[in-house]
Amino acid sequence: MIVTVTANPSVDRTIEIDVFQRGAVTRTRSALLDAGGKGVNVARALAANGHRATAVLPTGGAEGVQLTALLAAAGIAVVEVPVAGAVRSNITIAEADGTTTKLNEPGPHLSVGERDRLVASTLEAAKGAEWVALCGSLPPGVPTDFYAGPAG
Repeated sequence: MIVTVTANPSVDRTIEIDVFQRGAVTRTRSALLDAGGKGVNVARALAANGHRATAVLPTGGAEGVQLTALLAAAGIAVVEVPVAGAVRSNITIAEADGTTTKLNEPGPHLSVGERDRLVASTLEAAKGAEWVALCGSLPPGVPTDFYAGPAG
């Protein structure tokens, strides 16, 4: 089993349109909703290729509920670390000619206690794992050395 850790997961919505026009009302051709964040993407790729993956991530708000449901539907085990803030939502606008525009939210501020619980949950999930992948951006206020910092 491989454990992935995503400190700043997201719910990613991709909207397909013909042409993006600022300030105009545009009808979409389709919309897709995915669980996102780099570590989540690694877990999704592993599961799609027949490998067991466990995703450790903070969850909060309606977006957190949505995120865990999307991961469960993909057959990915989730270790949730409840947080006060809502998981971020990202939007990608994909035009017919291949041009994409991304709008990424910053994510919730994690308290020191929430960060400590994320580390503790990771250490617990890592017991017996073959690999642990720490991936992706960090939410606002989380130290840049978070992934490299001391555990516990």
